[in-house]
Amino acid sequence: MIADSVRTIWCRELQRDNISVDDNFFALGGQSLIMAKIQGEFIEVLGVEVPMDQMFLNPTVASISAYIESLGTVHRQ
Repeated sequence: MIADSVRTIWCRELQRDNISVDDNFFALGGQSLIMAKIQGEFIEVLGVEVPMDQMFLNPTVASISAYIESLGTVHRQ
């Protein structure tokens, strides 16, 4: 499931043990450098490139996962 992969990436990059699917990236301490790292992880783990503007527009695991699913091009590695 994409949301599980996204949540795992966020937990690792934000250095948190437990993130809810509805937690806001910015409220968790997220900032542009971490966002860039997460973009790289999305490419490496899911095989999909997520534009920075979409990451700003979709600041929760649930919303960014829905966006990624809408692309229909996920390639898990």
